[in-house]
Amino acid sequence: MRAQAVRRDGALADDFVIQRAPRQVHVLNAPSPAATSSLEIARHIAAIADDVDS
Repeated sequence: MRAQAVRRDGALADDFVIQRAPRQVHVLNAPSPAATSSLEIARHIAAIADDVDS
């Protein structure tokens, strides 16, 4: 059993949910393959963070 994000329409979020806010990046859902894809996801989040801080 694991927690899983639910979208506003009630559907399960089957993939990563990444949201931006001023000077913030939030990862709201990290499904099962998270460990397998963690380096690529980290690169993606780092690129978003660079953009948020600019």
